[in-house]
Amino acid sequence: EVLRIPAFRLFWTATTIRGFGSAIANVAFQVLIVTVVAATPAQIGILNALGVAPYLFLGFIIGALMDRWNRQRTLVLTSIGRAVVFALIPVLLLLGHLDFWSLAAIMLTLGVLTLFAQSAEQPFVPQIVPRSSLVSANARLGQSETVAGTAGPAAGGALLTLVGAPLIFVFEAVIHAVSAVLQSRIRVTESAPAPRRAGRHIGHDIVEGMRFTYRHKTLRPLALSVHVWFLGNSIVATVFAVFALRELGMPAWAYGIAVAVGGVGGFLGAIIAPAVGERIGAGRAILVGRSLTVVPWLLLAVVPLSSATTMTVLLVIVSIAQFLFGLAMGVEDANDISYRQAIAPDAIQGRMNATIRTTNRIVFFFGALGAGVLATWLGYAASLGVAAAVFAVAALVIVFSPL
Repeated sequence: EVLRIPAFRLFWTATTIRGFGSAIANVAFQVLIVTVVAATPAQIGILNALGVAPYLFLGFIIGALMDRWNRQRTLVLTSIGRAVVFALIPVLLLLGHLDFWSLAAIMLTLGVLTLFAQSAEQPFVPQIVPRSSLVSANARLGQSETVAGTAGPAAGGALLTLVGAPLIFVFEAVIHAVSAVLQSRIRVTESAPAPRRAGRHIGHDIVEGMRFTYRHKTLRPLALSVHVWFLGNSIVATVFAVFALRELGMPAWAYGIAVAVGGVGGFLGAIIAPAVGERIGAGRAILVGRSLTVVPWLLLAVVPLSSATTMTVLLVIVSIAQFLFGLAMGVEDANDISYRQAIAPDAIQGRMNATIRTTNRIVFFFGALGAGVLATWLGYAASLGVAAAVFAVAALVIVFSPL
């Protein structure tokens, strides 16, 4: 069992409690944006974009730095940084100084710190876990992330009612401080990077990471498949909630149940991911996940649902779709990430992951913009059908590759 490895146990504990804290804080942030700041729709869009913007402008650079910086130290410092930022929020609230601009600065700072942390996490895991246990380790992390994403918002809503936003952010600051302590206790020896040759700079490091990723015979199709998958996901993320709540007329409680069922699917997928990968191999396990992703969105596109459909039928079909989507992601994510970590040398882990992750964010950013136009032109159900077709292309990239 991977949790018997002391270094991973500390890392997993820190990641898990931080994931729950972040899910709770996200609810409080939404309340602050709407009630305290009274942001306009345009301002809400700006605040949400600030969380993604660091990936677009700094993703490749920070990924390259993670192949030269101490990753454990980066994790500790980013946890401390986020603890300080979260502790600042209740102070601003109590002084009455929290407005759109101060909240925008906070969101941008948290986005940059999160980017540093995520850029350090993926290349750090292979340093504390044997490569034969990577799928189990990533499955454990995926299980925690799924449970946090499912239960965290509900807990956040309850805590917000009981203690109010200021104390939630105090709680969040404490969580990140505890995470920093746990991360600092991990015993690991990180190898020093080879010195750059004369005349080389970070730009050369970034290009080297891109070349490695897109010239590798199996990483290239895997990366391209993930990029296509994120295009499909950008359509789904933009269209699904509006389709369910507005066109199908699902009440908030029913929509919440369906999303929670998706979390159950993700948890189950993460549980079975190691066994699936061990039995049929990582490449085929990724293909199973990619292929299964097509089914829920094709189902919602072709089944004639409308606001006139009975609530029982709506709840069952939408919940099944969410369950299958969660199950697919749970199976493929652990095997996908673990394969990347196992196949790439440690010296290029940060750049390889940053190349894939940053390109994914760029694809998602522009895909979400196009999805709004697509939904206006074709309608919601047809747009989900287009997403299903895009997911099918992502699976076909795997089929016709050495992976």
